[in-house]
Amino acid sequence: MGLFDKLKKGLQKTKDLLRTDVRDLFKAGELLEEKHIEDFYARLIGTDMGVEASKAIVTELREKHLGRTVVIDEIWKTIRDKLKSLLKGGEGTLWDVNNKLSPLKLAPTGTTVILVAGVNGVGKTTSIAKLANLLQSHGKKVVLAAGDTFRAAAVEQLTLWSRRLGCEIVTKAASSDPAAVAFAGCVRAKEIGADVLIVDTAGRLQTQQNLMKQLSKIQRVIEGQIPGAPHEVLLVLDATTGQNGVSQAKHFSEAVACSGLVLAKLDGTAKGGVVVAIRQTMSLPVKYVGVGEQVDDLELFDPEGFVDALFEK
Repeated sequence: MGLFDKLKKGLQKTKDLLRTDVRDLFKAGELLEEKHIEDFYARLIGTDMGVEASKAIVTELREKHLGRTVVIDEIWKTIRDKLKSLLKGGEGTLWDVNNKLSPLKLAPTGTTVILVAGVNGVGKTTSIAKLANLLQSHGKKVVLAAGDTFRAAAVEQLTLWSRRLGCEIVTKAASSDPAAVAFAGCVRAKEIGADVLIVDTAGRLQTQQNLMKQLSKIQRVIEGQIPGAPHEVLLVLDATTGQNGVSQAKHFSEAVACSGLVLAKLDGTAKGGVVVAIRQTMSLPVKYVGVGEQVDDLELFDPEGFVDALFEK
């Protein structure tokens, strides 16, 4: 299954919801009235696109179609074009859509270090495995460091993934200092000439201040071993939580100084619109999306492809 087909499948529930809304509210040949636009605004909120993005879309509909005879294809085009504009922001496409590694800032020489953060239960460990698999498929030698030492299950799950993928993993005893794991990971990565070290981090701490202190310590330790590292700090979000997770994610992102987002569990949710909300409320690019349960179900996020998949029949 190709990238476009995976996106189409993953976004099916969101797509069905949008199509039902448009079919119910906009009747071809009738005049488009304000009440139709207001109803559509409420439906957009239901896909978790967020208030700002939903307002922007209905404003565009008002300007171009209010009081005019409904032509469904033109309605779809207006929504599609506005969504693409919102997702691109002012930056346009951020990377080469033909190169799935292009969103990542890779070190020109030596080992690239990627920190991965996210609250418990969002699919962080699986996303790390998918990222490792993607890197290996491009010929990169990968080492994992199990830095979420407060959860034994996280270490066990990541260890299992390392065996499946055939990559090395660095672990320490439960409740060990995560910075010590990061240090050991850096040492081992340099010893074996690894291209990429992926460091897992704790999913939950009592206060944001503690989170800052721990991440700052990890970053200092890594920088001491590999100058310029970490090169990426990726935050994993769960698409199925919709708007409920956006505020929490925003604070988490600020705490760990993230460079980009990985949106997990996009498949099977009717809240795919949260991608738009995230782009509107957070100043971070969505770099990858998880669109299935298999290890290769991690796709580069392309605004054009995302919207086309959302509207393709």
